[in-house]
Amino acid sequence: MFAPIPLNLPPFDAKIVNKEGRLYIFDALRKKQLVLTPEEWVRQHWVHRLTREMHYPRSLISLEGGLRLHELNKRSDLVVFDPSGAKILMAEFKAPSVKITQQAFDQIANYNIVHRIPLLLVSNGLEHYYCEVDFETRSFRFLPELPPYQR
Repeated sequence: MFAPIPLNLPPFDAKIVNKEGRLYIFDALRKKQLVLTPEEWVRQHWVHRLTREMHYPRSLISLEGGLRLHELNKRSDLVVFDPSGAKILMAEFKAPSVKITQQAFDQIANYNIVHRIPLLLVSNGLEHYYCEVDFETRSFRFLPELPPYQR
């Protein structure tokens, strides 16, 4: 059973319950209890940070959205939309014990072949990387911080 550890993200009042020896965390976006895995712990911290501190509207965040890539069904961890429905941010989360390597960047880049989203986030809760993609020049640049939501 995963025991929640402190992350390099602001703490929040996580609603965690133990049911028959398994820990569950309440997901305020999906309005249900989810098995508390290390990756879910990171995702819930990011949802809290995005909505509470960076003012990303809850109603414009989609978790674990499906996509089709090279004949395979995949799931993006988090996608944020603007009010018109355009995708503006995609995140890939890893467990804190998983080092962020080129493989994680390749994974989100492959998903972005389908989505074509200008802002990417990769985090294991301890390390965070932010990247802005320019599709016209086929280039990207790392950002020092994730920009707050722009209304």
